[in-house]
Amino acid sequence: MAGHEFPEPADGRPLAESAALPEAAPALHHACDPAFRHGIVVGFDGSVSSERALSYAIGMARRTGSALVIVHVANRLPATVWAGCEPPVFVDVPDHRTEVLGLELACADHLTEISWVLVERGGDICHELEEVGREYEADAIVVGGTHGLVGRIFGSVAGRLARRAQRPVVVIP
Repeated sequence: MAGHEFPEPADGRPLAESAALPEAAPALHHACDPAFRHGIVVGFDGSVSSERALSYAIGMARRTGSALVIVHVANRLPATVWAGCEPPVFVDVPDHRTEVLGLELACADHLTEISWVLVERGGDICHELEEVGREYEADAIVVGGTHGLVGRIFGSVAGRLARRAQRPVVVIP
């Protein structure tokens, strides 16, 4: 059969009926490794400011005995221009930097003493960092500050995240 197949639940009920049941809710929710719950989430893209944020987050994780959830948000580019009525359509651009960043992090000496995981997401950076923080029930989100014209014109990720996050946000200059 071409396309996606939707498996029936083990109890034999149709999928739509099972999804409506409260006991089915945990199965639909993204599960994360319990070892990383209440850890420190850090946004990382390999830039100088994100490297400083990662260094601070590593120290914070060591001091609190927490795990580290390193998040790389892949690029998304607008496929259409916003005409005022319809929101722009975004296209995921293959971003192989996550693989490269993962290899660099795996070889880093300063990460050997703590538990860490690299999570790749696509979309709005602020939304994705907050979503990962929610999924892992993070104690804090650490991001690097933006210095430059783009941050002043459009607002920095750190500023937007600090205004909307449901958990502490640490901005590293």
